[in-house]
Amino acid sequence: MSRSTPPIPAIPKTCRYPRPHPHHREWQESPGKKKNDERPGFGTRLRGLRRAAGYTQQELAPEIGVSRRRIAYHEGEAEHPPSALLPALAEALGVTTDELLGATPLRKKAPKADSRLQRRMKQIERMNPKEKRQVLQILDALIEREQLRASEE
Repeated sequence: MSRSTPPIPAIPKTCRYPRPHPHHREWQESPGKKKNDERPGFGTRLRGLRRAAGYTQQELAPEIGVSRRRIAYHEGEAEHPPSALLPALAEALGVTTDELLGATPLRKKAPKADSRLQRRMKQIERMNPKEKRQVLQILDALIEREQLRASEE
């Protein structure tokens, strides 16, 4: 006497990882993320904050002591934030770690001056006095040239 098993029903298209039901009668849908209901992930938040702060990946990387590839990784497919880098990221981007993680909403800020220019000025401040003097002479010449152009118009 042979027993025949019932046929397995077709797999629904919504199943990412189909798993048979314990009773082999129906397929279970795997638990997946619902894109509509969720806040943006860490990578999306990091990318938005980086852009808002005026950084490229290449500029942010040395600011926090990592490679550009690591920044790209955390903005892309990483689901878990880099806990060791959170304080440095938050400081560089001008937010709190809670804001970076999405635990608290971003606070409204007054529009800042060009942060790229501010970063450059900090780098100039760290130069030795001779190089700093040369940079300032170049800047003075450029400013003077711009003022002459503006007065001619």
